[in-house]
Amino acid sequence: MPVPQATSDDERVASVRESTRRFAEERVRPRAEALDETETFPLDLYRECASLGLFGLTVAEAHGGLGADVRTYAAVMEELARGYASVADQCGLIELVGTLLSTYGTPAQIARYVPPLVAFEKRCAYALTEAEAGSDLASLRTTAVPDGDGWRLTGQKLWIHNAPVADFALVLARTDPQAGHRGMSIFIVDLDAPGCSRGKKEHKMGQRASQVGALFFDDVRLPADALLGPPGRGFHVMMSVLEKGRVGIAALAVGILQEALEASVDYAKTRRQFGKPIADFQAIQWMIADMAKDTAAARLLVEAAAAKLDRGERATLESSYAKCFASDAAVLHTQNAVQIHGGSGYIRGVVVERLYRDAKITQIYEGTNQIQRMIIARQLLAD
Repeated sequence: MPVPQATSDDERVASVRESTRRFAEERVRPRAEALDETETFPLDLYRECASLGLFGLTVAEAHGGLGADVRTYAAVMEELARGYASVADQCGLIELVGTLLSTYGTPAQIARYVPPLVAFEKRCAYALTEAEAGSDLASLRTTAVPDGDGWRLTGQKLWIHNAPVADFALVLARTDPQAGHRGMSIFIVDLDAPGCSRGKKEHKMGQRASQVGALFFDDVRLPADALLGPPGRGFHVMMSVLEKGRVGIAALAVGILQEALEASVDYAKTRRQFGKPIADFQAIQWMIADMAKDTAAARLLVEAAAAKLDRGERATLESSYAKCFASDAAVLHTQNAVQIHGGSGYIRGVVVERLYRDAKITQIYEGTNQIQRMIIARQLLAD
């Protein structure tokens, strides 16, 4: 799916949004309930996404991507999430890994990994989190030590998206124990290498078609060209994509919000109590009004952060505003959507029940919302 040739950036984003919405409505949403119930990895659906150009959106066309901007990426994330958040989550993972590889990779690394990644011929993982290192990456324990002309990797990672199915992973490891954040490096690890193994697939509260598990590295021999970017700069390389990542998660949360809003409006108009639609009751009207205004506000925060990144500027504050606000709103208002639906909203198979579960993780990954508030406060209070 080439980027549409529209007369303005706004029209181009709107065109991609509309085509993605049609795909989500026709191909993703009808399968969401079954994917949630069975926790199935929808390989065929992801291949279809890749064929439409929905993976690696901002990756250069020369490397197999669309060469689109961050605003377009955010629009795609929102529309896919309206269909099913796990599908948007896969889009976001490929976007981050594709960005890291195409920005910091050597020509050989880019040629080997990026085109098959965005075509979904290779499946990726992004392995940062450990038992003692989630928000606090300074406590990272996975190590990579020099070994001849290569490295030896030892450690384990937890709660890694795609771990049960990935072909390769970008792994953050400590290469200099004395250097703090400057002593970490990122490695491209083929997960069929001797010494690599996987833990069991975790059974999650929400976004259940997203496969999550542990990765174990037992003295894994890595060649010299497994290093991604400069040695000792892994933390900074990783941080360089987090702003885009937070915009993506915020957009995913907006998609959940929009879907919950539309389901609540439809239900309120058709459900009757005391002889009239529940939409006639002020208590329901106010919940829907709050849901609508917060959805609109969250979308504007996403667009503002994306636009700043597209101008080549840092968006530390703006991406944290968007991620924190949108995900908090998604959890609050999917809860209200369940309340509007009453007892039926508590039943599996009713869309708002799934949306409520799918929303919660948006407050946790890509930096918890407590971390977002710390970032915001530090930026505002800095001398």
